[in-house]
Amino acid sequence: MSVFQLLMLGASAFFAFKIYEHIQTLQDPEGEGENYTQDETKSANAFSPFDPEALVQKADEAFEEKDFQRALALLNEADSKKPHDSEILFKMGYILHQTNDNDEALNYYKKALEVDKENEFIHNSMASIYKDNGEFTSAKLHLHASLEIDDKNAITYYNFGNLFSEMKHLEEAKAMYEKALEINPEFTQAKEELEKL
Repeated sequence: MSVFQLLMLGASAFFAFKIYEHIQTLQDPEGEGENYTQDETKSANAFSPFDPEALVQKADEAFEEKDFQRALALLNEADSKKPHDSEILFKMGYILHQTNDNDEALNYYKKALEVDKENEFIHNSMASIYKDNGEFTSAKLHLHASLEIDDKNAITYYNFGNLFSEMKHLEEAKAMYEKALEINPEFTQAKEELEKL
């Protein structure tokens, strides 16, 4: 045997041993106490030391660094540990929306909305996708729903202005941008859009 073959054999044996050790940690250890159940060994928590909140925080950091794939992977893991959490589902939808995967983003927004029907931000985000897709009626429905939840949200009026502008209803768009600025006089984007009309 050559030196290279011996090194490869040693490396293979080492990795085989490490895999064996890992498998042993996944089996139900004896003597762990009465509170330890078999279901716990199969849960997502058995495979990751991080709790869902820590995973979401790490995902937020990855998102800030524009590492969208890592952020999504972390949120997927958080979702497996804490299913049906509207914040996690919303963030997954938001990242997918940023990467222009609008159909998948919409699916996550819908799931988030099923859990939290009174979330104006989910309605706004869904309206944005519907607007981009040219589904103006659906966009309006979600913006109206957002205003029913909070009629003092300048972002909703701004989004309504964008929708009306896209629909070429310029007077309605102007009224919505003005309402957004009435609520938040420092809303730069609303000022800029109003000046374009």
